[in-house]
Amino acid sequence: MDETTARRKPTIRDVAAAAGVSRGTVSRVINGGHWVSPDARAAVEDAIRRTGYTANHAARSLATGRAGSLAFLLTEPQHLLFQDPTFALLLRGAAEALAQRSMTLVLLVAGTPAERAGVATFVGAGHVDGVLLISSHEADPLLEQLLEAGVPTVCCGIPLGHEANVPTVSVDEIGSAREMTRYLRSRGHRRIAMIAGPHDTPGGRFRLVGFEQEMGDDFDASLVEEGDYSQESGAVAMARILERAPDVEAVFAASDLMAAGAIAALRKAGKRVPDDIAVAGFDDSGLAATHEPPLTTMRQPWERLSDEMVSLLLEVIGGGRPGPVTLPTTLVVRESA
Repeated sequence: MDETTARRKPTIRDVAAAAGVSRGTVSRVINGGHWVSPDARAAVEDAIRRTGYTANHAARSLATGRAGSLAFLLTEPQHLLFQDPTFALLLRGAAEALAQRSMTLVLLVAGTPAERAGVATFVGAGHVDGVLLISSHEADPLLEQLLEAGVPTVCCGIPLGHEANVPTVSVDEIGSAREMTRYLRSRGHRRIAMIAGPHDTPGGRFRLVGFEQEMGDDFDASLVEEGDYSQESGAVAMARILERAPDVEAVFAASDLMAAGAIAALRKAGKRVPDDIAVAGFDDSGLAATHEPPLTTMRQPWERLSDEMVSLLLEVIGGGRPGPVTLPTTLVVRESA
């Protein structure tokens, strides 16, 4: 950057010159456009860092009619944002993906009717260009309100009741649950219980479907309890399972937090993990590796989930109609099962 450029605020022209590309290419990168090669995008992002360029969001908003920001919308009670590490991972990934595009992420929590009404008003007023819906419940009217208002929306997980209406980014819930169940059976376990998530959420419903499919004739509905993904609910569910089936050999929990709760309940009952009962979770969000014992779990690709959601939403905002994206998980074997 020459002395003259250093004395004034860098412009798109400066970024284009530093990157060796056209101003149109720089503009497409900044505005989240997809018609840019990986090499050109990398060159522009590097030039932005070297020149110190920052987008004039006010001018860009006037020119494009866009806010330059996306909403990260969590339809759960506020305390779960801090209690469940999966939300923090998705939030961080989305923020990083938008920072690379010189855009802003707005965190919205809508766990109560009043919060949902406020969010619907805020989003409908155009304060954000679109919504990353991180959690959805089948009977929650908020998604339908967003769609009726024409707000570009992408869901994390398949939104029950709106499967064909909204672009989604999800993991293979059924296949992942089948793989974990298959692993537990390969260890010689036959009396396998499951602590499922809420049945009105995609993870709660489809992970249970995968478990039941893989268990086949060995599936026993009395060995299934439902939790809310929290550690406390996992402990309560495990205690109920033990009351009915003290001979259970393994437990598959639909989240690592519920698996941790299950282990706490097993210890309270004098059971050893994995010697007496094997325990497996789902997520690998950080808790699994540090838990004692470390949890066997299904790892979700957190960074890819966030990045794909942002990419799809920007495509929708640009007038595209992207199809669903399904990402694979990875079985991580540790000491709990």
